[in-house]
Amino acid sequence: MPDRCIQAHQANSNPLYMDIGSQENDPLKEVLDGMRQNRRFLPSKLFYDKVGSALFDEITTLDEYYLSRVEHSVLQNYLPQIAAVLPDNLVLIEYGSGSSLKTEILLQGLHSLQAYVPIDISREHLIAVSEDIRMRYPNLNVLPVCADYSSHIKLDLQHVDSSQMAVFFPGSTIGNFEKKDAVNFLTHIRGMIGSGGYLMIGVDLKKDLDILLPAYNDARGVTAAFNLNIMRHINNRFSGNFDLSAYSHKAIYNDSKGRIEMYLISAQDQVVTISGFSFAVKKGEGIRTEYSHKYSIPEFGELANCGGFEVRQVWTDDDNLFSFQLLVAR
Repeated sequence: MPDRCIQAHQANSNPLYMDIGSQENDPLKEVLDGMRQNRRFLPSKLFYDKVGSALFDEITTLDEYYLSRVEHSVLQNYLPQIAAVLPDNLVLIEYGSGSSLKTEILLQGLHSLQAYVPIDISREHLIAVSEDIRMRYPNLNVLPVCADYSSHIKLDLQHVDSSQMAVFFPGSTIGNFEKKDAVNFLTHIRGMIGSGGYLMIGVDLKKDLDILLPAYNDARGVTAAFNLNIMRHINNRFSGNFDLSAYSHKAIYNDSKGRIEMYLISAQDQVVTISGFSFAVKKGEGIRTEYSHKYSIPEFGELANCGGFEVRQVWTDDDNLFSFQLLVAR
């Protein structure tokens, strides 16, 4: 999608500062293109309707899902160091803000922020969270943007009295990109924030499978429900007829690619119709819904360098399960 700006809304007429949700890459085309491949896939951005966002929030509380818990502890433990490195008067931009739970740590520790700009594709969830932050931080300029952050969006922040930007991208969401796409994504961020801008990013590290696999195959089946919800979302949004009872959740680790792969496996031969287009799905066929790449610290350093950044600082937990990294744009 080409760079574009949508006129900012007045605060008294709309709780969103910018609404670019309707201008995202055509999601129906992405769904149809994915279903036409020999190895079918569905775009993982469609996990996050209102139901999907709530399910993911529940996932982050599970015992098996170490990522959010460990990242939260790393942020809390090293917040003074993080705050000491960052300059004053930052505009803090969060990609895929969700419930902004980790952002709360930064908001408490960074006292001279010019503005907080949460970006999320789930409009209702974004509005609710932004209003909550406005109530609890009445002196903070909160400028929520509804958009697909993986697209090349352009933020109209000319009226904000700061040229220093820091992007906050927690949760190891960078792992959801294939590596060439991750480099392109980092390159776009670097172009937006400019030389000397900051990127604070969560990066999940390689680890034993007895820790990794349960995080995507929890005993309560919340991740399975989250995975299946992508089909429910497509049914509702694009007149689909996925039979959720005819699919099962599967998550595996691909050692050669260094990533978790999530699939929905068809229990029978069936024909799926989406917006009038039909697709024959075979029994046992897997439809891929997500990748989640895991990195060593040197591997991610190489990736960051390719995207125009240098790694300034890396913080990890005692068990080296997860890293929080501060990057500076060259």
